[in-house]
Amino acid sequence: MYSTEEQPIKLADTDYPIHKLLQKRWSPRAFSEKAIDSKLLNQLFEAARWAPSSYNEQPWRFIIARKEDQEAYEKLASVMNEFNQSWAMDAPVLVLALTKTTFDLDGRDNPHAEHDLGQAIAHLTFEATRHNLYVHQMAGILPQRARELYEISEDYKPMTMFAIGYKDDPESLNDKLKKQETSPRIRKDLDEIIYDGKWDQ
Repeated sequence: MYSTEEQPIKLADTDYPIHKLLQKRWSPRAFSEKAIDSKLLNQLFEAARWAPSSYNEQPWRFIIARKEDQEAYEKLASVMNEFNQSWAMDAPVLVLALTKTTFDLDGRDNPHAEHDLGQAIAHLTFEATRHNLYVHQMAGILPQRARELYEISEDYKPMTMFAIGYKDDPESLNDKLKKQETSPRIRKDLDEIIYDGKWDQ
């Protein structure tokens, strides 16, 4: 097994030069159980706190569970689907991300809340990457179970979960996940996502 410091880095093979943190950011499934220092964890959420948002509403909320608090951790883990439970429960920290669906300003629906939550998690992710921590975001959650377990009101929407931790040896995964973990990273070409002054879809 590798130590957390010896893990090979799976850099993005970019067509144009980008910042090393962006190149290094990746979503592994092989996580070490090594605990994350509380001050460092707070640093990640401080980065999220300073993300931009519509009207500076900051409509993101996070429920955090650390593995050392087994009861809280297992409660939050039960909000993930079975597939995500099969690998994410090695990570030392799990997080449920929610949006506040209305503006504090005037009570109107906030149609930008999900976009703003994404920006906050991106800020957190890049701060994590700076400290050799990795973040894997998960869409596979059970929102209604989250509502029931945590008594979440209709003003808030459970959106996604993510695991935070240090990378571990892919050998810790089953064969299918190990193959995904070690396969090359790919992205659409720029000309598939950029439309220069026109729209032809």
